Amino acid sequence: MCARPVGEVSKPVGGTLADRVTAELMQLVRGGAYPVNSRLPTEPQLAERFGVSRTVVREAISRLKSEGMVETRQGSGTVVLDPKRNTFRIDALGGELEARAVQEVRCGLESEMAALAAARCTDEQIARIQRALRRIDDAVADGGDGVAEDMAFHAAIAEAAQNPLLTSLLEFIGHALRDVITITRTHEARREDFFQQVNEEHAAIAQAIARRDIEGARRAALHHMQSSIQRLIAAESDEQGPAL
Repeated sequence: MCARPVGEVSKPVGGTLADRVTAELMQLVRGGAYPVNSRLPTEPQLAERFGVSRTVVREAISRLKSEGMVETRQGSGTVVLDPKRNTFRIDALGGELEARAVQEVRCGLESEMAALAAARCTDEQIARIQRALRRIDDAVADGGDGVAEDMAFHAAIAEAAQNPLLTSLLEFIGHALRDVITITRTHEARREDFFQQVNEEHAAIAQAIARRDIEGARRAALHHMQSSIQRLIAAESDEQGPAL
């Protein structure tokens, strides 16, 4: 039997490659392999080291950002932060409760992000948002869950807002956001009405941004977030079943 290459990670039982790479990167940072203010290797370098794709590495780095261990600085790459500094972090609340809490936070974030995108977007950024929207449907049609594509759609809107702090904030909550979108899309896969509602809401946001309709984009994004909370509540009620 061939030995596994040095540094390559295998998919852990009950977890993902991103889980394993995250854990190993955290251990390296905490162990001093990457001291405070030093830069992590680039995504291609880390992908080669761990024997995984750049997508896996990107997800692992996003999780380290959520833990306040690293941050991305313009022109400097991903930099290791001082663990003693005060950092905001999202602790797991568990299942639907965490999902609802994150969606409530996103109400203000996503609505303002969409409004700024409508005000500032370039034609190229509009096209990128439209492509990201189509890729969600393509992923689902191919049997995927559409989670990564859903996140990419919202990331494209953040980029079009042309506010680096909004982009950084979206990246910061990336781990929690992925978990939430996984929950919401799981519910959508079970109920055709949920699935159709989300498609219509995404399309309304993209169309308002393309029209450069600032207030329309704000309302569409806020409606999407508020509706997602109502769908979470409805799904939770469905799972509990009728009261005896």
